[in-house]
This record gives sequence, structure tokens and C-alpha cells, in this order.
Amino acid sequence: MAEIKYEILRELGIISYGTKGWAKEVNLVSWNERKPKIDIRDWDETHEKMGKGITLSKEEALELKNILNKINWDELEM
Repeated sequence: MAEIKYEILRELGIISYGTKGWAKEVNLVSWNERKPKIDIRDWDETHEKMGKGITLSKEEALELKNILNKINWDELEM
């Protein structure tokens, strides 16, 4: 399996913490020396291990923001 290179360019925020110390984070990450993207995933404390996540381009992140802003959160049964 090919090595995955990543560089966390900016830590934007933490959404939540798991029971084993991992954090669900929102970061600006460059994967394999490519243009950075918004990245949402679980990370260990040292950022050496990671879980599955999602990467979003600027356009995708802005569209997600628009969708989240339109939601009436009081109507959702969660």
C-alpha cells in the first residue's frame, strides 16, 4: 500500500472527543502535497493515527454551510 502523506496546515476546531482520547476535528489538510482541503475526521492526540473522514473543497464546504444554515434544528428528531 502506498504511503499517504499529509500536512495539517491549520487546526480549525474540535467537534467532539471520543472515549479513547481521539478528537473529531475540522482541519485544513494537504493530502499527498496537493491543494489543501477542509478535512473532518477523528485523530489521536499526536495526529499520527486517523480514522475515516471526509474532505471538502472550498466550494463544497460553503455549500455544506448553506445547507446547515437552512436546517430548522428544532424540527429534527435526533
